[in-house]
Amino acid sequence: MDKYILVDGEPVYEPELLTWARWFETSAKERIVAQDTIGDTLVSTVFLGINHSLITGAPPILYETMIFGGPHDQYQKRSSTRAGALDRHNHAVALAKG
Repeated sequence: MDKYILVDGEPVYEPELLTWARWFETSAKERIVAQDTIGDTLVSTVFLGINHSLITGAPPILYETMIFGGPHDQYQKRSSTRAGALDRHNHAVALAKG
């Protein structure tokens, strides 16, 4: 399990489980990349802290965008970079707005 923390907003590999766990436990606000509410629908993009890539040697998948509520409930996209995450977030907001 590859673990990452944010240092000055940038993902950094963290080999020590306890160091990562302490950071993760205290960084809830820092891990939120963007959140928008459209009516009763929430679009949320967060830093995951764990690499979700299933392909050895591929860039780590560290960010996730999800829609909660509305016709696109449970829509989900993941990305490797903060910039990619923000692009996916903006796309999800557009979907939620219809």
